[in-house]
Amino acid sequence: MDRVAHRVANLLVGNNEGAAALEATLIGPTVLFDEQTLIALAGADLDATIDGSRVARWAPRLVPAGATLRFGRAVTGCRVSIAVAGGIEVPLVFGSRSTYLRAGFGGMDGRALRPGDVLEARKPSRLSESIAASLRGGAHPMHGAWSAGAALRPAYSGDAVVRLIEGAHTTELAPASRDALTERRFRVSPSSDRMGYRLEGEALALRAPREMLSEAVAFGTVQLPPGGAPIVLMADRQTTGGYPRIGEVASVDLPLVAQLKPGDQLRFRMISLAEAQQLFLELERDLAQARLAIALRFPANRH
Repeated sequence: MDRVAHRVANLLVGNNEGAAALEATLIGPTVLFDEQTLIALAGADLDATIDGSRVARWAPRLVPAGATLRFGRAVTGCRVSIAVAGGIEVPLVFGSRSTYLRAGFGGMDGRALRPGDVLEARKPSRLSESIAASLRGGAHPMHGAWSAGAALRPAYSGDAVVRLIEGAHTTELAPASRDALTERRFRVSPSSDRMGYRLEGEALALRAPREMLSEAVAFGTVQLPPGGAPIVLMADRQTTGGYPRIGEVASVDLPLVAQLKPGDQLRFRMISLAEAQQLFLELERDLAQARLAIALRFPANRH
C-alpha cells in the first residue's frame, strides 16, 4: 500500500527494492528472531520496540538472536514496512512476491500470517552483510547512526492534502460538485479496505446520468459511484471499472492516502499532469541518490 516505505526499508538493509517485506496495518505483529538479523522499519509509527527498547524508523537495526519485536498503538499513519536483509523467502507469482488474499495466492499460501508461522529470509547480499558488519562494531552498536533523508519520508497526516490529476470524466461533474471536489474535506469510511477507500462527505454528482463500459483503472483512480461518495482505488483494486473516473491521485501522494485510517480526512488539490510527472521524477531521483549513497558508504560491497 505504501510503496515508498517498502522501497526505502529495503534500501536500508541492502536489498533489491522489490524484495518481500512485511506490511503491518494498525496492529503490528510480535516477531521473535531466531538468528541475528538486519532489519529496517519504514512508514507509520506504530510504537515499535525490541525487548522494550524503542526502535527508530527509517534506519537500519541489527536485531540479536532471541530478541522480540513488538508494536503498540498507531502514533502516526497506520502501515509500517518491516524489511529484513535478503528479503522474506516466498514464491514469485506473476512477477510478484506479494500476497493477494482475495484470490488466495502468493506469500504464505495466499493467506494472512497466523501465530506460529515461521518466515525464512533469503540469502543477504554483500551490501547487506557490509551494513550489518558496520552495526556490530560501530559507535552505536546494533543500530545505525545514519538514516533515510527527509526527502524520502512522506509527510503522513490524519488530515492530508492529496494532489490530484484530472480524470477522464472530471469535466462531467456538476459545477458545484467540481468545486466541492477540491474545496471540501472527505473522511475515510470504516468500510474502506486494501481494494478501495470510500470517502464520506458532500455527495458529488455528474451534470447528467452516464452509462459507460468498463475502462482500465489504476492505483489512485478516484471513481464516482451513483451514490455520490467517491472511492479511491488502492493496491488490491480491480483492473477495470464501470464508474466515472473523476481524478487520479498523483503517484507521489499515494503513500499519504495509504497511511490514512478510518475517520481520517483528506482534501484534494488539483495539479497538472506535467506537475505530477515532475514530482514523480524528483522522487525517483531522491531514491536513486539514496541507493548510491548507501553503496558508497559501504565500499566493501564493490569487492
